[in-house]
Amino acid sequence: MAYEHAPRPLPFEPDALDGISRQLTEWHHDVHYQSYVKGRNGVEKRLEEMREKGDFSEIRAVKQNESHNASGQILHEIHYAVLGGDGELDKDLALHAKIEEDFGSYELWVEEFKAVAMSARGWAVLCYDPSDGRLHVYLVDGHDQGAVWGAQPILPLDVWEHAYYYDQGPNRAAYLETFLQNLNWKAVDEYYRRAAGL
Repeated sequence: MAYEHAPRPLPFEPDALDGISRQLTEWHHDVHYQSYVKGRNGVEKRLEEMREKGDFSEIRAVKQNESHNASGQILHEIHYAVLGGDGELDKDLALHAKIEEDFGSYELWVEEFKAVAMSARGWAVLCYDPSDGRLHVYLVDGHDQGAVWGAQPILPLDVWEHAYYYDQGPNRAAYLETFLQNLNWKAVDEYYRRAAGL
């Protein structure tokens, strides 16, 4: 029997985010995010069938579908896990010092993060990269183009239009401000600590 991935519930109420409506949150989580979980499960079933038959003639398309859906599922789950806060980065958190060390200042990190988010066709992702022990903001198109092997996502920002168009229309810059104001930096710090082995 093929492995089945289960969607995670929202870690906050759908109307808990300032400037992000209940309707958008429900569509985003219940329709878009869960479609990636469903797509990943479809890939698991297809791979099981291919293994049983010993027929891998369609493996390229299946594996591309796997990368797209698995990455979409994972990034969405972290995206939701780091929302629901007040947007204030406590200077006592280990992550604050690391951002200042790797980007020069929190303000410079914000500038770079927003620039990447305005340029991406999928995600802006703050990652901890164990290959150099530093934080990076990676630009990801789709869910998987631009990802770096080994880097651990700790703060993914979804910039697909489904993440903001209902509330902000084409004004992505306004959405970025809203997203940052709803960040739960303690949750981001926990992802950072886990990735860095602190």
